[in-house]
Amino acid sequence: MRRPLRSAFVLGVLAGLVVALVRALAREGRPGPAPLAAGTMPVRTAEPAPIWVAPVDGACPDGFPIKAKETSGIYHHPGGLSYARTRPDRCYADEAAAEADGFRAAKR
Repeated sequence: MRRPLRSAFVLGVLAGLVVALVRALAREGRPGPAPLAAGTMPVRTAEPAPIWVAPVDGACPDGFPIKAKETSGIYHHPGGLSYARTRPDRCYADEAAAEADGFRAAKR
């Protein structure tokens, strides 16, 4: 009874080793990072722009007019029926960013 379990374990370990070997061989052809000159530091790239910001005093800051509620999964745009009374959990720069983060547009 123990033999099939042991065989499955050994096969699993061997499969893992094969996958690791294939990945290592695939990496050999890729160029690595360029070496740094002596005495230099790597340059940090700029941080990506935030997809959303937190509201300030219950209102969205300039440049982030889309109001989103996490509990409902809905976002409101300026001019919408409930926009003025909505207290946002998140503020987005545009509707596409809110939709990419999993929110849907208000129906009215």
